[in-house]
Amino acid sequence: MTRSALSGVTRTVLAYGLTMDSNAVIEGVGYVASALIVLSITQKSILRLRFLGLVGALVFLGYSLAIAAYPIAIVNVMAAGVHGWYLRKLIRHKHEVFRILHVLPESRYLLDFLEFHRDEIQGHFQPGFNYEPRADQVTAFILRDMVPAGLLIGEARDDGTFKVHLDFVIPQYRDFRIGSYVYSADSALLTGIAPTCVWAEASTREHAKYLSRMGFTECPDIPGRYEIHLADPIPEAGPQPALAPSDI
Repeated sequence: MTRSALSGVTRTVLAYGLTMDSNAVIEGVGYVASALIVLSITQKSILRLRFLGLVGALVFLGYSLAIAAYPIAIVNVMAAGVHGWYLRKLIRHKHEVFRILHVLPESRYLLDFLEFHRDEIQGHFQPGFNYEPRADQVTAFILRDMVPAGLLIGEARDDGTFKVHLDFVIPQYRDFRIGSYVYSADSALLTGIAPTCVWAEASTREHAKYLSRMGFTECPDIPGRYEIHLADPIPEAGPQPALAPSDI
């Protein structure tokens, strides 16, 4: 075989190898896009669903353009636009309204709420939680645009602290905004109690991460106990006052 013929064969083999490599990369991008789409629809959090859906649509768009599948590209442009629009609404929450609704410890709605979310609370968040209504407890729902999105149960201690027994947010609202509101002065949750310290016991890693995100720090002397010290007393009134106790 002549040198020129051998050189031609070499170029052909190299070109074929490069083509195979590029095809493998493109195929891999398609698999990644598919995985992101499937992962997005398994999310309980609306925020994560929209974010992963947006990323998946954009990756699928790149894949469809690479294989010249233009109808698929058009669909993913629209999907990315929809996810992006809703994601923008979720992130820009200027018009979102939060309220605290105190209920009686023996409230029928409270008991039904705990029963409905029992598996989520005890299976994933606070496995050791067991509710027993007591008159000295603070039992309050956190309303997000007037929808009950979270529940806080706790009690004031004689040492001037406030123990959180349960701080639960339903899955679709777990974007940390509710927790940030609850532990702010604006919530007026602890009006009249004025604790020097709010604390909770983290029974799972997920719960510990949540408390840390909310500004709690782990107590060095008591493993599993997370505290947030209040420099100033909770004011008697806030921009968004808590609703009066209800017998619902």
